[in-house]
Amino acid sequence: MKQYVVARPLYSEDAFADEHEKIHRHHKTLRHHVKQYFTCDLKRAKNAALSLLPFIGWMRIYQLKEWLLSDIVSGVSTGLVAVLQGLAYSLLASLPPWYGLFTAFFPVIIYFFLGTSRHISVGAFPVLSLMVGAVVTRLVPDEGPPVNITGFEGLTSDEQRVMVAASVTFLMGIMQLAMGLLQVGFIVMYLSDTLVSGFTTAAAVHILVSQLKFVLGLVVPGLSGPLSIVYTLEKIFVQIEKTNVCDLVTSILIMGVVFIVKEINDRYKAKLPVPIPIEVIMTVIACGVSYAFNFQVIYKVDVVGRIPVGYESPMAPNMQIFGQTAVEAFPMAIVGFAVAFSVAKVYSVKHDYIIDGNQELIAFGASNIIGAAFKSFAASTALSRSAVQESTGGKTQIAGLLSALIVMVVTLAIGFLLEPLPK
Repeated sequence: MKQYVVARPLYSEDAFADEHEKIHRHHKTLRHHVKQYFTCDLKRAKNAALSLLPFIGWMRIYQLKEWLLSDIVSGVSTGLVAVLQGLAYSLLASLPPWYGLFTAFFPVIIYFFLGTSRHISVGAFPVLSLMVGAVVTRLVPDEGPPVNITGFEGLTSDEQRVMVAASVTFLMGIMQLAMGLLQVGFIVMYLSDTLVSGFTTAAAVHILVSQLKFVLGLVVPGLSGPLSIVYTLEKIFVQIEKTNVCDLVTSILIMGVVFIVKEINDRYKAKLPVPIPIEVIMTVIACGVSYAFNFQVIYKVDVVGRIPVGYESPMAPNMQIFGQTAVEAFPMAIVGFAVAFSVAKVYSVKHDYIIDGNQELIAFGASNIIGAAFKSFAASTALSRSAVQESTGGKTQIAGLLSALIVMVVTLAIGFLLEPLPK
């Protein structure tokens, strides 16, 4: 059996003091701390730039030969999906379809410079779009006069709705930016999975009900307030015999094909080089068939219609709308950040890099503020679109930047091709 002997030297107080000299620490004054905080040197300036502009960090290590082609393929694929989702989610927000293209462009550009996630696709998110739509229909209802707000004079109903959507988005962005500057990104830790899944499931039911009028080709006014989902269903079933058969058949066919192909993509994702872009394929087919058989005239199908060319002049938010929508803007700010951060966290773990919750708040806050100035509505990230960006090989937000360029091309040049698209 092994025996261990521990020997320690014996010290007197004087001997210990001689061998170990006492270190006298000088306590720093408040003045010293303030001076140190405001002192700037090259190292602090570099760290501040990397923190505020995270794209500098990954651009320095960008592997041109290995990553660029993947980012191009991913950017084109994501851009095409972003165009279609932008048009669709505008309907959820009770806005003309082309404003979704603005949401798929301006926030993406800002996030490229300020965001820390390399894989999420920024733009319209269905739950947020639905929340914006609830505010829009409350202040500018389909039936009856709008709320008395200074600035509505002389504007059409659509222009009033755009002003409401842009103003509540601007306020949402201010809240996100303020939370980021105050370093409260930790707040997402207190949103449990149960809460988030319950919220998104309930939102999915609302989205389904809100889309029934387009599936059936019925004219149903947008409703808001308690039990609005029940009243919407009542208005739908009261006139169910007026269903447009062409709209219904088109919807069922497209849903069936998209569902089947998405199952194929999921089952054979290991064998497929890239997922089959079924949304894009079905949109091209639907546009072609609708144009060839003149669905709008012959079958009275409601189509996307005229898409104006180019961007609109920026606008200032309406302060009176701020007061009317502050209660709705705060949960929108939390939900938009929570969803985006959750998706970003998944991809950051998968690809082994770090994201910063506070910087994400700043990025989305700035994206929504600047986007709202150019008439886009609330931006976060859509799970399906982010999955396309990552699964098609996207390595960095270069893919996001290219997707924004695809949206810009549609907005400036070829948007007219989507005009026959049935809603």
